[in-house]
Amino acid sequence: MTGTWRAIGPAMVLGFGVVLATTPAWAGDEGTRGSPHRGGTLRLTAVSSAGTLDPQINYSSQYMQVMSVVYDGLLTYPKVEGPAGGQAVADLAQSLPERLDGGRTWVFTLRDGIRFSDGTPLAVDDVAASLRRIFRVGSPTAGSYYGGIVGADACLRDPAHCTLAGGVVTDAATRRITIHLTAPDSEFPQKMAFGHAVILPASMPPHDMGNTAPPGTGPYRIVFSSPDRGMRLERNPFFHEWSETAQPDGYVDAIAYDYGLSDEDALTAVERGQYDWMAGLKPLDRLGEMGSRHIAQVHVYPLYGLVFLPMNVNIAPFDSIKARQAVNYALDRRAMMILYGGSGIAAPLCRMVPPGLLPGDGMCAWTRGADPDHPASQWMGPDVERARQLVRESGTQGQDVTLIVPATAMYISMGTYLRDMLQAIGYHARLHPLSAAMESAYVQNTSNHVQISLMGWYADYASPSNFLDTLFGCENFHAGSDSSINMSGLCDSGVQTVLERIRTTPDQATTQQLWQEVDDRITRLAPAAPMISISYVDLVSPRLGNYFSTSLYHMAFSRVWVQ
Repeated sequence: MTGTWRAIGPAMVLGFGVVLATTPAWAGDEGTRGSPHRGGTLRLTAVSSAGTLDPQINYSSQYMQVMSVVYDGLLTYPKVEGPAGGQAVADLAQSLPERLDGGRTWVFTLRDGIRFSDGTPLAVDDVAASLRRIFRVGSPTAGSYYGGIVGADACLRDPAHCTLAGGVVTDAATRRITIHLTAPDSEFPQKMAFGHAVILPASMPPHDMGNTAPPGTGPYRIVFSSPDRGMRLERNPFFHEWSETAQPDGYVDAIAYDYGLSDEDALTAVERGQYDWMAGLKPLDRLGEMGSRHIAQVHVYPLYGLVFLPMNVNIAPFDSIKARQAVNYALDRRAMMILYGGSGIAAPLCRMVPPGLLPGDGMCAWTRGADPDHPASQWMGPDVERARQLVRESGTQGQDVTLIVPATAMYISMGTYLRDMLQAIGYHARLHPLSAAMESAYVQNTSNHVQISLMGWYADYASPSNFLDTLFGCENFHAGSDSSINMSGLCDSGVQTVLERIRTTPDQATTQQLWQEVDDRITRLAPAAPMISISYVDLVSPRLGNYFSTSLYHMAFSRVWVQ
């Protein structure tokens, strides 16, 4: 659920006619050492913590942003702006991997002379142990991203005894790591660049480390953390810059991250310079103020992201496809767009792939006069009468439905509307807000019997797979687990057949056609109701300089400076 976003033009118009400045392209520098901007403490704030500090488990955008300056993988996404920020580059590996056997074998060579923040030298054994640990700790992406490694099937069945025998082969003398896959995977480098594949010391225990941060190789280390109060990062004394593109040294000497302010109070504190940046969405009623009074401090970036309603296809009432179709037809996506912040930062969305990843942006099966066989060119408005008829036909009319939403002002406003919509089409609906820090894990665990929920989802890298496979692939459903990112519980043989073809198809044009087939199939099955595609509004303090946002890590903490 981490964010992928990219820079846009010179300005963007928010809802209510507010114009916010965007950020010019960064021209680069020769590193931070000797810079007059080096030093100081970057002050951050968030409403709450974002769960575990274990980088191989946490799947929140908030903490992925932190982890990007603390940990490294063999590959990473570069801390550069623009489209290049979405292309995997070498990090702890000396170069991009050698691709052999038609994409079934990938060979990496580990850099020499790198140490973890506890002083331990980085070795190939750490790489092998870290890849095994992905399965042993139950990383949310273990199956979807790394399940193609030879031996991964056994690891998924019995994580405690995972060996990846025959899948990961190391040679300490040459510092080479060879990874064998059961089948070609054209996106394997992108998956290895994602944050769950970071390299940790081999001595790390095979369980969630909770509020204890493992040693990393990045320019900063977490020296204090309290789930209630915040965390503090300081420079890693063993870090030296090996790739300014992959992992720059950083300008600030420390990063102080405090929790506990409401989004309203946090925004005011950033405007006044008490904090330099706030995590999360900005209050809707403050967008006009931000755009008119603090335009130089505001930055807007579109995301490869969306807001949607996953529906549990395995329990009533949404085990009925007609009930799921009803929700899709009843949604007033324009209302959702307004509640999110207006047309400048949101747009109606009828498919589970945000704009820019597949042809046919804007096409809509779930609007007046349309259906999956006859989609409209754009969303035209809800069809409530059709939705009511589908509910009656499904035999689910009058059933109780609980909608789970994050307990933030914006999401509660959306949830209130959605509860009323569910009531209007024939259900006895109630709204259940949960802490934003726990909502995702709660929704994912089938033991909680969540029927429908309101979620945001952001690409881990720029591919339809981050939405169509990650959210709906059979391998990503794990009953009774907080790490079951297939929240709808869909497992469709037709979808899986095409996904397998995609993984073994190197031709990009053919792959795009196959992704369109998957998209069409998922649209027809309606395991979720896509609502809006989204952009992100960032606010920084007057003293923060060199504002810098990357494709994956949002504002890059190591690229900005404070005056």
